[in-house]
Parts: sequence; C-alpha cells; structure tokens
Amino acid sequence: MANITSKKNLTKPLDKIPFTMYDTGWVVLCIGMAIGAGTVVMPIQIGLKGIWVFILAFIIAYPATYMLQKLYINTLSESEECEDYANIITQYLGSNWGIALGVVYFLMLIHGVFIYSLSVIFDSASYLKTFGVTESVLSDSLIYRIAAFSLLIFIASKGEKLLFKISGPMVIIKVGIIVALGLVMIPHWDFNNITAFPALGDFTRDVLLTVPFAFFSAVFVQILNPMNIAYRKLESDKRVATYRAIRAHRVSYIILVTIILFFAFSFTFSISHEQAVSAFEQNISALAIAAQVIPGAVVSVMTTMLNIFAVLTAFFGIYLGFQESVKGLVINLLSRFMDKEKINHTRVNFLISIGIVVLLTAWVSTGFSVLVFFQIGSPLYAIVSCLIPVYLVFRVKKLKKFNDWKAWCVMVFGILLLIAPFFKYLE
Repeated sequence: MANITSKKNLTKPLDKIPFTMYDTGWVVLCIGMAIGAGTVVMPIQIGLKGIWVFILAFIIAYPATYMLQKLYINTLSESEECEDYANIITQYLGSNWGIALGVVYFLMLIHGVFIYSLSVIFDSASYLKTFGVTESVLSDSLIYRIAAFSLLIFIASKGEKLLFKISGPMVIIKVGIIVALGLVMIPHWDFNNITAFPALGDFTRDVLLTVPFAFFSAVFVQILNPMNIAYRKLESDKRVATYRAIRAHRVSYIILVTIILFFAFSFTFSISHEQAVSAFEQNISALAIAAQVIPGAVVSVMTTMLNIFAVLTAFFGIYLGFQESVKGLVINLLSRFMDKEKINHTRVNFLISIGIVVLLTAWVSTGFSVLVFFQIGSPLYAIVSCLIPVYLVFRVKKLKKFNDWKAWCVMVFGILLLIAPFFKYLE
C-alpha cells in the first residue's frame, strides 16, 4: 500500500498531495512531545518576570524555533542514508563529528531526564498534600523518592509497547485539558496581576532569561528525525517525504503555539506575582500552584490530570532513550573486556535500572530548581538544534541552498540560547 501511494505521489505536484490520517498521527505525536514540563513551568516564569518580558520573549523565540526545526528537517532530508542524527553528521563531516554530537545528544537526554525527575517528585508530593492524602510534603522523604522512581522505571522498562499504544489518546487528552483549563480560568482573570513595565536594563536581562522557557514550551526537535525516517520509508521520492515532514511540522507548530499562548496568558492573568514566587520556592509547576490557590474541584482535577499526563509521559519517553543510551555505553565498555556474546543483557538492564534509581534519587535530593535547570540546559539544545545544522549549511556543498537569512536567524538564536544562562548571574 505504501509503495502504491509513493508511485502515485511521484506524478502529483507537491501541493496536491493529500493530508492523510498518517500525517495527522504525526501531528498529534509532535504536539504531545512538546507539551511537557516546559509548558507547565512557563507560567511561573511569566509570573516572576512579568507579562511584558514574556511578550517580547515569545516574539523572539517562537518564529526562531519554527525556523530552526524546519532547517533541522532539511539537513536531515538531504542525507543519502536516513538514520540517527549522529550517523547523518558522520555522512556529512566524518566520524569524529558523529562521536562528538553523540556525546552532546547524550548530555541533552540527561538534561531532560533530570528535569522530569524533579517535576515528578515535587509536583506529585504537592498534589498529595493539597488533596489531603498526606499531612507533610513527601518530596522530603528519601523512601518516597526511591519508591517513586523504582515504580516509574519499572513501568518504563516493562511497559514500552503499552506506552506507545496509548500515547495518542493521552496526547489528545492533554491538549483538551490545556484548552479547558484556559477557559475555566477566564472568570479568575485579574488584570491587576499585570505588573508595571520594568527598567530597560532589567527588562533586557529578563527577556534573555525567559527566551529559553518560550523555546522549551514549543520545541519538539527530538521527534523530527524519527518522523523524517518514517516518511522516507513510506515515500520512494525523497522530495515528497521532505514535503510531508515539513507540512506535518508546520501544522503541528501552528496548533501548538496557539494552544500554548492561550494557556500561558490565561494562567498569567489568574496567578499573582506572589503566587508565582511561592511556586518557585516550592519548586512546583503552574498546575500545582493553581490547584492550591484557585477554588473548585474541577480545576484541581484537570490540573492534576494534565500534570500526570504531561510530565509522566514525557518522563517515560525520555527515559526510554536515556536507558538505551546508557546501555549502549555500558555494553561498549564491557565488550572491551569480554566477548559480547557472554554479556548477560538481563542482568545489565537490571543493574542499569538500579543505577538510574540511585542517580535520580541523589539528583532530586539536591532540590535543584526546575526553572534554573531549564535555563542552564539551553546551550545543549543550541548546539544540537541550531549551531550544528547552521554549520552544515555553511560547510556542506549540497546544503548551501539553505544558506539564507533564515539560517542566519537560527545561528543568532542559537548563540542567544548558548549565552542566556549566564545572564542568571546578573539578577
């Protein structure tokens, strides 16, 4: 069936290719990938810095994020062999670049796992106390951290097929709840929550600090390579595959940004600066603070469901990739001392799971701020999704056709993401 579709598409103009349920499926997955911790912590950053800061930050970040993801797809689609991005870099620039990017990509995965591990523990503990299940905040308990991570990692390791099957409906529910929450909060809007326009120096600094939050709320660059690979397998014409991937990305991004802006502004008008500061000090998301301060069981239930779906599904998705990366490193190390055939993969998986539980428990025990960690992680994304693709466009002959003003904008934005965390020291 796929081959028949491909042959038919060969004779069709690109703009006449129909938008199918297969394309819709990728749109849903892209939106689901983007809606996670970045979405639910962004209103806190807006509450801390003010709505004027956020307006300029999203004017900068959202067009740039669209351009960098499109450039990312274009650099992927021009490769002869369509595999993982590190392999594509190897095709373009050689094995040393492939290895270097693999290391950066691994660090980016660690960054994601650490963010969602913080959100899982602190938000879940906040909900349990808010709903009267516990009298104290369990995030202070070592036993709770170990038990929570053990359960999550067990599910992620054993329930991979189940997670993939239910990902679509869960994403639809997440989007539905975000829209519903924005509507439910309209009666709680208080325009007194809009702070005065800050001094120019503080405004500039805070915009640079907020740009990474706007970026993380709408980015789904991690799923673009799997999407590109899928279309390349479906379509025999690389030109058609690229068109469909870019079209799915465009539709996803327009829907996503529309939803996020409505959600963010609705929360901003409903939560005061003092409540945002409280959320920052408790290391919890906008959803957890909303359940505390806004009356009504409906809001509490919806925020709880959204946080569970947004944070847990993102944790599961990132953990699967993280576990495979760790296993690859471990197997590579063990194979230097023994035959690969003699390696007990079941035992290795078990030991890796235990090691990750210990690592995440130790990490969460530091109580590191989710908001701060978002900011310091932006350089990893700057390198992988901005600077490397731009360098490819400048360096590789077959990619020079993408060397235009948009590529320069992506480069500038990548530099901005690279230096943004250092402005934290100016606060």
